[in-house]
Amino acid sequence: MIITKKALLRRTFLRGMGATLALPVLDAMVPSMTAIARTGAAPVRRLGFIYMPMGCDITRWTPGSTDGTLKVLSPTLQSLEPFIDQMTVMSNMELKNAYPGTHATSNAAFLSAAKAKWTESTDYYLGTTADQIAAQQIGHETVLPSLELSMDLLQTVGQCDNGYACVYQNNLSWSSPTTPLPSEAHPRIVFERLFGEGGSSADRRAALKRRASLLDWVRDDISRLQGTLGADDRRRVGQYLDSIREVERRIQKAESDAGADQLPDLDRPVGVPTSYAEHAKLMFDLQALAMQGDVTRVITFQLARETSTRTYPEIGVADPHHPLTHHGNNPEKIARMAKINAFHVSLFAYYLEKLKSTPDGDGTLLDHSMVLYGSGMGNPNVHDHVNLPTIVAGGGAGRMKGGRHISYAEPTPLANLHLTLLEKVGVRLDKFADSQGKIDELLAL
Repeated sequence: MIITKKALLRRTFLRGMGATLALPVLDAMVPSMTAIARTGAAPVRRLGFIYMPMGCDITRWTPGSTDGTLKVLSPTLQSLEPFIDQMTVMSNMELKNAYPGTHATSNAAFLSAAKAKWTESTDYYLGTTADQIAAQQIGHETVLPSLELSMDLLQTVGQCDNGYACVYQNNLSWSSPTTPLPSEAHPRIVFERLFGEGGSSADRRAALKRRASLLDWVRDDISRLQGTLGADDRRRVGQYLDSIREVERRIQKAESDAGADQLPDLDRPVGVPTSYAEHAKLMFDLQALAMQGDVTRVITFQLARETSTRTYPEIGVADPHHPLTHHGNNPEKIARMAKINAFHVSLFAYYLEKLKSTPDGDGTLLDHSMVLYGSGMGNPNVHDHVNLPTIVAGGGAGRMKGGRHISYAEPTPLANLHLTLLEKVGVRLDKFADSQGKIDELLAL
């Protein structure tokens, strides 16, 4: 039998004027009549890091199980119940190099596990972060080696915390010890970076007027493609395009709402939802789209900067976050801080649900991803860096087993976890920062 139908290239794009749209994994990308066609394409491994600022109330965070299993979640983690089989909570992780105990070093050390140079100037020095080590190894396979996102639209400059330059609080990712990578918080800019040409603010506004939708520009390519695909692939492509359309709609609505707002708000650019939760969910949706389209496989996301004074009226917390973390062991303040912690975790749960419900090859995006959620600070009241809140979720393309609570008797370097996650995406190192070895419990399957 002669097979004449050619498989689609894995890096297949739909192209229109000023727009490029990568496709998700399809059966048509797998050669016909082969064993791999029966099992699906080799799963792509993806790595995500989500930063929760200013630690937490660890008593409401830590699961009660002590036998290594994760059966009942703590109050703060309750929203993660649907994903308990694909997550591991890790207790007593430590960042020794984050001391002397500041907000700046908490953020800086989270992905680098390195000691930040104490300086207020531009001679800052840290270390290459784990996400960038991964991006340097696997990023060449995608359009963007990595994607750096945040929720704060303005980044302060100069000295921010006890003589440390603001660059340490502004940036999670460093591609070298002297090269911080700025993050983006504006959904429209992120969307155009993923799928369009970008340009200056004026260019983007003009482009928005010229085109109602990215999908309109690639309509002809979509029609031609759909005619060549099987039913399952048509469904996958349809779901992917529906997701893009929905994100576009929400961005355009946010821009319309912001344009109609008569109150002066010079700090909030057009296109950013006024609700923190809606903004965060939109940023998570963009991350899911970036993974689904294989635009990038390495993402970092900062839920808020250290020392953030953001309030959360949508959950009934009017206190600014940072002052609330200096609670002085006041039970009422601790309870309000814990409410913020649980709110942030619920947004993480939203993201995991998005990944879990998105097909990818022979599984889902969650099956083929590893996402680290945590903070570089433990108890914010004393600015320590031990017993850090730490969760790893996802199947790691068959390399992760969930449903566990790993609790160490002695403080253990967070760098051990970074070293292990890097190993699982194919980056093999003998050591990372102050690591003492890999985490066998995560490696064992």
